[in-house]
Amino acid sequence: MKSARSDGPIGVLRVARRNLLAERTAWGVGLVCLAMWGALRVGGTRDARHDLERFAVLQAAAQIPDPEFNAPAPAPLAVLRIPKIRLEVAILSGTGEWTLNRAAGHIEDTALPGTDGNSGIAGHRDGFFRGLKDIGRGDAIELETLRGKEVYHVERIWIVDPSDVSVLDPTPVRSLTLVTCYPFYYVGPAPQRYIVRAVRSELNERDQINQGN
Repeated sequence: MKSARSDGPIGVLRVARRNLLAERTAWGVGLVCLAMWGALRVGGTRDARHDLERFAVLQAAAQIPDPEFNAPAPAPLAVLRIPKIRLEVAILSGTGEWTLNRAAGHIEDTALPGTDGNSGIAGHRDGFFRGLKDIGRGDAIELETLRGKEVYHVERIWIVDPSDVSVLDPTPVRSLTLVTCYPFYYVGPAPQRYIVRAVRSELNERDQINQGN
């Protein structure tokens, strides 16, 4: 086989054409991947807004009894707000990829949001729960269900291995346990979990009692 050098200008031209073709192919693959990523991000944002709107519809419907009202499944369980990081996101049932791309997910076998016990809520570290890295003890977390709004305050933040599910054990007080992957900027599947535990504010409980009276 003759080398590009022995072929003279023709061989050099062939090599240049092959290099150009390879470069164009690489650019094309890159642009396709970028477009797919962008479409997923835009779709997730659109779906997140849609779930918040659906919760508002459910909330309004709950104030007007209607036995024939049927919400599309899965209906949002609640809305989670963290003012410090400007987060407002619907909570859907389950923690599958479809759910976490558009909302926060209620972890199975934990207390439902707004009920007694420990309610586990999961979110993507590169999505809605990215801002958890910026909150600290004492910060307020709002939870709104169809029964009303509750205020929680961050009590503890810690890091555990994925196998440590004790963070989801029942608690004696009404709690929220937010779970996301850690480190936040780790490339690939993250090796640990970032845990934020918040408990319902005693002031909030007294307000509810007073309103009941």
